[in-house]
Amino acid sequence: DVAAQKPASADALDVVQLQPDFYMIAGAGGNIAVQVGAEGVIVVDAGTAQTADAVVAAVKKITDQPIRYVINTNADADHVGGNEKLSKAGRALGGVSVASVASGGAAGIISREEVLTRMSAQVGEHTLYPVSAWPTESYTRKQKTLYVNGEGIQVLYQPAAHTDGDSIVFFRRSDVVVAGDVFDVTRFPVIDVARGGSIQGELDALNRLIDLTIPSIPLPFKEGGTRVIPGHGRVCEQAEVVEYRDMVTIVRDSVRRFIAKGMTLEQIKAANPTQGYRGRYGADTGAWTTDMFVEAIYKGLAVKK
Repeated sequence: DVAAQKPASADALDVVQLQPDFYMIAGAGGNIAVQVGAEGVIVVDAGTAQTADAVVAAVKKITDQPIRYVINTNADADHVGGNEKLSKAGRALGGVSVASVASGGAAGIISREEVLTRMSAQVGEHTLYPVSAWPTESYTRKQKTLYVNGEGIQVLYQPAAHTDGDSIVFFRRSDVVVAGDVFDVTRFPVIDVARGGSIQGELDALNRLIDLTIPSIPLPFKEGGTRVIPGHGRVCEQAEVVEYRDMVTIVRDSVRRFIAKGMTLEQIKAANPTQGYRGRYGADTGAWTTDMFVEAIYKGLAVKK
């Protein structure tokens, strides 16, 4: 869902430091998280293919440690497009393993199994992405855990949310959660019904985010609270996730009431259930529109009638 872009330079990206050893890179497609430590670098999401060289250069400006893992939160091109170059720029962590052999000694790529399935799908004579961009470690259970740089990292599956293969990534010591596209402060949530997304799964994922986060203390000159990196947009905290969840819930409930009155999808769109929120989330730039959001909710609710 990302438009073709010209190659970017590292200077064109925004690098924001969230913790002493934790950064966010914006401007490369989806937001990218970077955790740095003595064992190397953990990267969450890889941006677009066009910005991959700039992302590698930005990471090298932060640290001379090698990238050890790339974790993908979903299979969208603006999150996995840079996988190959970021992986090849790094080195596998530890001794010889099945994953390190599969990656040729490059950094490992971690994702939910559905992401691997999509990236390896056959398109004509080729697969959608080259083998070197595929996840080398895909998980099928509720979570995958790592312990790197003295930090517990939980990769948590969020079923049927933005798609059927979403993960959120919780860095426990740094107190940072990388939400992927289940939380996108620049627009209404992208619920990709064709790829297994659903309104209920989206709300479940937002509630999971809220449960994981701790609010900041409203005291003068005191910062704190869990940082939340959305799929797109600025860094947030718990209160903003709550506000976003409430907005999605209110729109969902409005569509549900209209369905109960026997209204068609076109009538519901005309009734404008997103009224009051369009100014903030309804820019309708790119491939995702407000009408598509309403339609995704409608499809999720109408099936249950």
